[in-house]
Amino acid sequence: KPCPLCDEAKEALEPYQRRFMLQEVDITLPENSSWYDKYKYDIPVFHLNGKFLMKHQVDIQKFEDQLMKLELQND
Repeated sequence: KPCPLCDEAKEALEPYQRRFMLQEVDITLPENSSWYDKYKYDIPVFHLNGKFLMKHQVDIQKFEDQLMKLELQND
């Protein structure tokens, strides 16, 4: 903290909050050292349903496409 890139990403994803659950992970905590080792230079990083989706900034089109695919699979 502070993380302006993370704040920007959360703002971009805010309109979709009813369609998914956002879980933030602080990679600087000791229990998250594996995430830190993997992503220390690439924040923010986004996973959707446990799978890597994107990093650095939100690609809204990619996010929407993948979210819709996920929703269709669950129907």
